[in-house]
Amino acid sequence: MSFDNSKIVRALAQVIDPSTGQDIITVNMLRDLSVDGNNVNFSLELTSLDAKNKSELNFACIQAVQEVYPEANVNVHMIARTPNAQQPASPLRQIHNIIAVASGKGGVGKSTIAVNLALGLKKLGARVGLIDADLYGPSIPTMLGLNGQRPKVQTVYDQPKMVPLQAYGLPVMSIGFIIEPEQAVVLRGPRLAGIIKQFFEDTIWPELDYLIVDLPPGTGDIQLTLVQTVPVTGAVMVTTPQEVAVADAVKAMNMFLIPSVNVPVLGVVENMAWFTPAELPENKYYIFGQGGGQKLAQMSGAELLGQVPIVQGIRESGDNGDPVVLKEVPVATDALMKVAENTARQVAIRNERMEPTQVVRINE
Repeated sequence: MSFDNSKIVRALAQVIDPSTGQDIITVNMLRDLSVDGNNVNFSLELTSLDAKNKSELNFACIQAVQEVYPEANVNVHMIARTPNAQQPASPLRQIHNIIAVASGKGGVGKSTIAVNLALGLKKLGARVGLIDADLYGPSIPTMLGLNGQRPKVQTVYDQPKMVPLQAYGLPVMSIGFIIEPEQAVVLRGPRLAGIIKQFFEDTIWPELDYLIVDLPPGTGDIQLTLVQTVPVTGAVMVTTPQEVAVADAVKAMNMFLIPSVNVPVLGVVENMAWFTPAELPENKYYIFGQGGGQKLAQMSGAELLGQVPIVQGIRESGDNGDPVVLKEVPVATDALMKVAENTARQVAIRNERMEPTQVVRINE
């Protein structure tokens, strides 16, 4: 009896990778499958040979193949991904692009941009997820209408994993799903880092084209933990036009550009670019000045991804958990979709012209 390779692959698709919670075929771990008589030989590519649950994974593969071909002699070889591999070493190999949304100061509408960017990319046909990494001020639950909901826990090889909540087709994680809305978050560096790592490493994320990460303002522990945990494809900087916001945004931008971090800046979003009354959609009142977004983009050598006006509908949609990019709000919806379209284009250009980002190693 000859063994059918496609049947073996389908059987192995039932085996779950303990690090991602996805099957080993989806996350592209299978290598060099060959059949010689009753011998079925293949390799599993791991991010590290120190990975947990290697033995459980080995036995699960053997069992899966022998359920289809009981007489098979299954040989599983564990290999580590080589440093010069095309893909960066990442605990989330099923996620193709991780985009940080950052700002230099609070109050510039960064979370509003992050939510609408994620949903705008999804509206363009991409598979998108969202992490609310602003642990001190999690606003994503409110903006997506998820207040009061809690993530489920699923056990994978005796390891508890969180299952993201869903909003408008987006898988979402936030500390706001774990604490009470009025509860103060009082955490120092190691605890902050541990929570961020859990959002990436202990959460079952599906295969995604983009994972948007809404960062807190500034250049603190959370930003450093992010770049030390996963390879960040690029950063989107959010600022208002005024000089004081741009001055702070420059500092946040430069953190990504220092050689030891080396995360590309995909572009700049100028939020609150002007005020447009609903009854006078052609009028523009430059309350916070002009040109700040373009100035920041020029300083980073990146694109101005878009200018988003102050429109009452944006605020109302955020408060009501009904993001404006999914509606038809004059001026606002088009502006936010332009940001999503330009971001997708800049990610494609970045991936064509540059090597994959590496996880940052910082010697403290």
